[in-house]
Amino acid sequence: MLTAAAILLGRAARWATRLRGGGSAVPGRVLLAIAPRALERAVERMPLGVVFVSGSNGKSTTTNMLVGILRAHGVDVFSNPSGGNLPQGIASALLASVPLSGRLSEEIAVLEVDEAYGVNLAKVLRPSSVLLLNVQIDQLNRFFEPDRVVKMLATIAGAADAHVVVNADDDNLVAVAARLAGTAEVSYFGVDPALLSASPNGLANAEVYSGRTDAAAPVPRVVVERLAGVDASVSIAGAHVGVRLPARGLHYAVDVAGAAAMAERLLGARFRPELVASAMLGLDTVYGRGEVLTHRGEDIEVIMMKNPPSLQLNLDYLEEAPEQLFVAVDEGTPDPSWMYDTDFGHIDHVDVLSGTKAWQLATRFGYGDIPVGSVVPDLKPALEKFLALPKPARGTKTMIVNYEQMMLIRKLLGFLELENAP
Repeated sequence: MLTAAAILLGRAARWATRLRGGGSAVPGRVLLAIAPRALERAVERMPLGVVFVSGSNGKSTTTNMLVGILRAHGVDVFSNPSGGNLPQGIASALLASVPLSGRLSEEIAVLEVDEAYGVNLAKVLRPSSVLLLNVQIDQLNRFFEPDRVVKMLATIAGAADAHVVVNADDDNLVAVAARLAGTAEVSYFGVDPALLSASPNGLANAEVYSGRTDAAAPVPRVVVERLAGVDASVSIAGAHVGVRLPARGLHYAVDVAGAAAMAERLLGARFRPELVASAMLGLDTVYGRGEVLTHRGEDIEVIMMKNPPSLQLNLDYLEEAPEQLFVAVDEGTPDPSWMYDTDFGHIDHVDVLSGTKAWQLATRFGYGDIPVGSVVPDLKPALEKFLALPKPARGTKTMIVNYEQMMLIRKLLGFLELENAP
């Protein structure tokens, strides 16, 4: 009775927040305040268990890919929308489909989890399988110290009792896998060494900060073999599959490899490599991660960055310097000084620079001899100024923005659905 009442009140909160034009963690907070064990109850009878996807970068995209691959195999999946990777976000996602009994009817839950919150969520939801993507340098105000992230991910992986799938090209994670003492089977995904060495900045993974291991180099079951633009070739347990990536970059191909590796472990004999390719073709791009929006008949590519590796890797794989470029960063990036180490050689100018950190970025671009057309800190007039530019002769209008500015831009352009709105 209490669970049903909590779900109904959470749905009422969900309806109210949608009336004001967006998603919110409030419905999830309402649910958990009334029924604190709602998350445990929701997943306790799932035949294939719970999968956690975690790491410094790529969580949203990889979770989206894994869900798509599993659904292509006919598996009924519950997942949290990207961005809703905290307990209240997952609880909000529950309200969209959970029956009043409080127990999900899907076969499996695939959940993107924040590195820090995942430690406690692992105790609550007891994931049977964990997919670990990378350990990378984060913003100074968050997890700049990689060894903290290593410890968090080790704790999350230690909760699994079925499968732990790890990036073989991340030395920190290989060390984590070597120290696991649980009953979970460990397997790996990775990149062909020649392809990895040809990448301008590799995968931008952090150096080993804790727990070096003398274990033999892992042998990945899934390997990215080739990359050309948004087309990649992936070897999955010996089968060669061509896949279309959601956006340019080796990091996106690695996300496919991680998702395919976990799907293969989960499904066993049911797994069909060719369905990875078809799943990628039917996949919607996760908001801001190479997303292309169409506004007034014109395409706009949105590239979101949240920390040094995400910005650098996206810059590395620009096919050419954008003809028209908009950059916006606000207080969501409290200290943008890390951008002084970024190689901006792939851009040659910025048309409009916006956000509360605009003048700090203008200084950085000045040191890099990158001309800036206009600095307009207020987002709305800055966006209007950029959109008023004539359609570029080549490519699309391009935006490089942090998460908060990306979400505000989507709303200003009329894309009112939010990624954490179940």
